[in-house]
Amino acid sequence: MTVKVAIAQMNSIVGDLTGNAAQITEYARRAAEQGADILVTPELSLVGYPPEDLLLRQAFYLDAAHALDSLKRQLTLFPGLAVLVGHPSEVDGKRYNAVSVVQDGVVLTTYFKRDLPNDMVFDEKRYFSSANQACVFTIKGVNFGINICEDTWSSDAPLLAKQAGAEVLLVPNGSPYHMGKQHQRYDVMRANVISQGLSLVYANLVGGQDELIFDGNSFVMDVQGQISAQLKHCEADLQLIEFDGAQPLPTRIEAALTLEAEVYQALVMGVRDYVGKNGFPSVLLGLSGGVDSALVLAIAVDALGADKVRAIMMPSPYTADISWLDSRDMVARIGVRYDEIAISDCFDAFRSTLSQEFAGLKEDTTEENIQARIRGTLLMALSNKYGSIVLTTGNKSEMAVGYCTLYGDMAGGFAVIKDIAKTLVYRLCAYRNTLSAVIPERILTRAPSAELRPDQKDQDSLPPYDILDGIMAMYMEENKARAEIVAAGYQPEDVERITRLIKINEYKRRQAPIGIRITHRAFGRDWRYPITSKFRD
Repeated sequence: MTVKVAIAQMNSIVGDLTGNAAQITEYARRAAEQGADILVTPELSLVGYPPEDLLLRQAFYLDAAHALDSLKRQLTLFPGLAVLVGHPSEVDGKRYNAVSVVQDGVVLTTYFKRDLPNDMVFDEKRYFSSANQACVFTIKGVNFGINICEDTWSSDAPLLAKQAGAEVLLVPNGSPYHMGKQHQRYDVMRANVISQGLSLVYANLVGGQDELIFDGNSFVMDVQGQISAQLKHCEADLQLIEFDGAQPLPTRIEAALTLEAEVYQALVMGVRDYVGKNGFPSVLLGLSGGVDSALVLAIAVDALGADKVRAIMMPSPYTADISWLDSRDMVARIGVRYDEIAISDCFDAFRSTLSQEFAGLKEDTTEENIQARIRGTLLMALSNKYGSIVLTTGNKSEMAVGYCTLYGDMAGGFAVIKDIAKTLVYRLCAYRNTLSAVIPERILTRAPSAELRPDQKDQDSLPPYDILDGIMAMYMEENKARAEIVAAGYQPEDVERITRLIKINEYKRRQAPIGIRITHRAFGRDWRYPITSKFRD
């Protein structure tokens, strides 16, 4: 006899208990129509993940319990279907990250998460207690065990499930994306299934939640560690997998994507969900004729549609003709509303107002920053007037070394490419142009410049971006010491300069808008360095 297990790769919204319950019910309906016996939804699917400090509020647990009761009644519409629902649970004064198996309006069993992650972007020990009990239930003679996400990143919880009689491990996940994450998942899960002799159903959340991306990429693995099913990247999905006893039968396996395609799709979903889930009607951004704003514009249009995106070009006395020509070219290709608002008069007014104060002093970065702040003020004024959220266009390389202006180009609501190194920006632009040539070639080939003084180039004050990005990655993402970075072939003076800039610009990054995380260590939740510190390694 075969057992049919469906994976609901769903996009929950944190705190939308009614909407999430409706999603689960709809997935259950679709799964039941296909003859499913079991439906696996992601971690905390009923309340969204991660709820963060909502989990400290008693009302959140009460509302979650009421929502689960209501959902149980809805699921009676699908007789015999066992649905795994993720939810927070409070028992005897302790709070747990739980999964309940609901069938015919009754909770058959509930599993409490054993291993609580407390590193990188996770703080689960802040909210939950840990449990140490296996959970196994039987459908059509096959024993199914449950683990939750982090439980399967060590061997202990899978071993407990195996010892309790499990033959197939069902794993609801809220596993956030970063580049290379799927290969890590395969490697860790493969080690577990082979060592325990368990096939595995890995059901992951999909969607953007603030700076986190949940990429889906759910899969099924047999006891030999072979992939039997692979769901979509960064898309909601439903997949039915048939088991012959405890052995999954091969079914749809989505093709692997290039790194650039994978990251680009994650950024598009991140923008779509942040804007949509928070109810913003549209977005606007400053278009400079440079590569960063071109990439953000392309992402925004792909995420939201051209009718919800507005680009503003704000030329100064130092803006090159090719910058506004290329900006006009791109908006014509991509079809968004485009306006030009010159800042020369505003800039002259600032200089006039400050002329006595600055008498006898040379122009320097002060005047450069005034231009950036004028632009930020104009964008925020338009945001206030029309309700559009401002997308900032700064990249990770700039954020690392402080090549950005507080209350200027950092002003905005959402930093789309905050975790994208400059060298990756160019790769993503090239990838996007393989889909349709929306970014003019000259934007990709001209030397990058902030255009805040005559003939300015980024490399006037920074090393070439391949060097900067390499040092940044080793120091910031990989935690390498300066001596190790020098040993890797970088010049000592470059290493000293870049690491110093990373340290002294922490105060700026603390005031930046949140942005999409695509590396395993981003500035934000992953990076918690003190602003005030005398430590030097």
